[in-house]
Amino acid sequence: MEAKWRWILVTAIAPIAWGSNYYVTRHFLPADSPLWGAVIRALPAGLLLLAVARQRPRGAWWWRSAVLGILNVGAFFVLIYLASQLLPTSVASTIMASSAAVLMLLAWPLLGERPGLFSLLGAAIGFTGVCVMLLGGGSAGPGGGIDPLGVAVSLGAMGLSSVGFILTKRWSRTADGAAPVSTLALTSWQLIAGGMLLLPFAAVSEGPPPQLDLPAVLAFAYVSLIATALAFVAWFTGLRHLPAGAVGLVGLLNPVTGVLLGTLLAGEAFGPLQASGTALVLGGVLLGQRRSRAVRDRISSPSAASSSRRT
Repeated sequence: MEAKWRWILVTAIAPIAWGSNYYVTRHFLPADSPLWGAVIRALPAGLLLLAVARQRPRGAWWWRSAVLGILNVGAFFVLIYLASQLLPTSVASTIMASSAAVLMLLAWPLLGERPGLFSLLGAAIGFTGVCVMLLGGGSAGPGGGIDPLGVAVSLGAMGLSSVGFILTKRWSRTADGAAPVSTLALTSWQLIAGGMLLLPFAAVSEGPPPQLDLPAVLAFAYVSLIATALAFVAWFTGLRHLPAGAVGLVGLLNPVTGVLLGTLLAGEAFGPLQASGTALVLGGVLLGQRRSRAVRDRISSPSAASSSRRT
C-alpha cells in the first residue's frame, strides 16, 4: 500500500503541472504561434532528457516513438496550445478531466484492465460534471460564452493523448526480448519525435520563430522543463507502475489546479454551475477510485486464501 501511494504522489506531479500550463500559456505566451509554441515546448525538454538518459531507440522503437510523438506530443501540444488561448483556464483543464474515464475505458480492450461497475459509474458522473461546468456562463471569457472551437480542440487533445498514453503503457510492457527502456529515454524519444515532426510545419505556416520578451522566455522555460520534461516523466512512471485507470483518476488534479489558478490569479468567475460541475467531477473520480481499490482487494483475497490453504 505504501509503494502504491508513493507512485500516486509521483504521478500527481503531472496533472498539477499540466493544470498550471493552461494559465501560463494563456497569459504569457504568444497567441498566434501554436506550432512554434509546441516545438519550443517539446524539443528542449526532449533533448535535455536524452542527454540524461543516453539511450537511443532500437528496432521497433523508432516507429513507435514516431507514433507516440504524434499522439502525445505533436498533435497534442498544438491542440492544448490552442485550447489554452481559446478557453478560460478552468474550462480547458476541466475538459481534460474526462481523460480519466477515457483511459479507464481504453485500458479494458487494449490492456485487459477491466473497470468495475462503480468505476464506470464514477466516470459517468465525472462526464456529467464536465458538461455542467461547460454549460455555466460564469467561466466564459470576456466575450460572454465558451468558444465551441476551444471545446473541440480540447476534446481532440484529450482523445489523442489518451490513446497515446495507453499505447505507451502497452508497448512498454511488451515482452519482445528487447532490453527494458527507461522512462527517461522513452519520454525523450517521444518529445524529440513530436517536436521534429512539427518543425517544418511551424516554419512554413508561421514563418520564423516568434520574438519573445523576458516573461515569455521564462514562461517557455517553465512549460518546457516543468510542465513537459518533469511532468511527462512523472506521468509515464505512473503508467509503468499503476493501472491505467488509476493513473487517469489522478488526473483529477489537472482541473483542480486549473480552476484554482484561473479563479485566484486570472480573475475568472466561479459561479454555482462551476461549483456543481467541479463537485461532480471530484465525486465521480473519488467514487471510481474507491471502487477500484475494493475490486483489487477482492481479487487479491482469493489468491491469498488459496495460498494459505495450500500451506
